[in-house]
Amino acid sequence: MPIRVIGGIAKGRKLKLVPGSGTRPIMDRVKEALFSILGDRVLDAHFLDLYAGTGSVGIEALSRGAAHATFVENAKLAIQTIKANLLHVGLDGFADVIRADVRDYLRAAPSACFELIYIAPPQYQGLWLETLKLLDNNIEHLCLDGWAIVQIDPQEKQAVELQHLRAIDERKYGNTLLWFFERSSV
Repeated sequence: MPIRVIGGIAKGRKLKLVPGSGTRPIMDRVKEALFSILGDRVLDAHFLDLYAGTGSVGIEALSRGAAHATFVENAKLAIQTIKANLLHVGLDGFADVIRADVRDYLRAAPSACFELIYIAPPQYQGLWLETLKLLDNNIEHLCLDGWAIVQIDPQEKQAVELQHLRAIDERKYGNTLLWFFERSSV
């Protein structure tokens, strides 16, 4: 299944897939819906793509006007793919690619906050919940008016108690659920 940038300055550019079966790229219609919901929030935003895989979501954000994207991924082949994709679309100057376990990254004190954080971990391992709780515990990663978006299979969804994040929306597209969170005012 080829993947491509679907909007913005790099629209139509094809992206490489990570070799093997370890990643699951977001479907074009889900990505289109995501960025339709995000709208102008993407403009000049600092975007954090966790479990970045091919880098498709962060690259889409850059293409649509994000100021900077940080990609966090642990797999060596995925890191190579993200770097190659950034070079291919000419957006490598607006990105940092970090090879790290996402959970370790979120445990560390952030040097700055992100307006948008995208969480799309491997499915059926409970990583989305662990990651969301880590973000909640170290909320300084998310700017005051920022959003965190979790991409999971709808069957994975379960109630979650959070101190600093509150769910504000969710959208289902086939076997993909996008769940939106913002910082609570409490």
